[in-house]
Amino acid sequence: MTVDAVADLGHRKSGTAKRPVLHAAPAHFRNLGVVRIAYGADDENETTRAVVEYLAGRGDEVIPVATSDKWPDIGEAVGRAVSGGTADYGVVMCWTGTGTAIAANKVPGVRAALAWDPWIAKGARLWNDANVLAMSLKRLAPDVAVEVVRAFVETTEVDADEAGNIARLGEIERRTPST
Repeated sequence: MTVDAVADLGHRKSGTAKRPVLHAAPAHFRNLGVVRIAYGADDENETTRAVVEYLAGRGDEVIPVATSDKWPDIGEAVGRAVSGGTADYGVVMCWTGTGTAIAANKVPGVRAALAWDPWIAKGARLWNDANVLAMSLKRLAPDVAVEVVRAFVETTEVDADEAGNIARLGEIERRTPST
């Protein structure tokens, strides 16, 4: 995705939501280690633009999946992209980050974590195998948000000592009736 396309990713609370265009990376890029990241935010500002520009600048495939400006729909769309295999990870952003995290976590197979600093983001990947990162687009400065995302996507290995706990999450999910 080009940096010029970043402006088309945001959904504005005050205006009409734009239906994002998906930008698929060529298949040969995936073989070179390109990370596919589903992205959604319920507003656009300097922080959201910095996050998308950082991810695109890394060479990641940023996939804007939400077709709504409502945070529950955004969290669900990103969660479904991750759980369905369209994306390797997801990044959701709303005013607090909490709403999109809750919505994403309603999707089976999603482990969304709200993070506000790099240590939390790294720990969420390392100890919880989080596959969706949720952040506040109002309370994080652009440079801090980028550092949080960097810590999340650069932590590629899960702590082997936590494998049993992570497996328990799947057991809990399987025992929980779906509605």
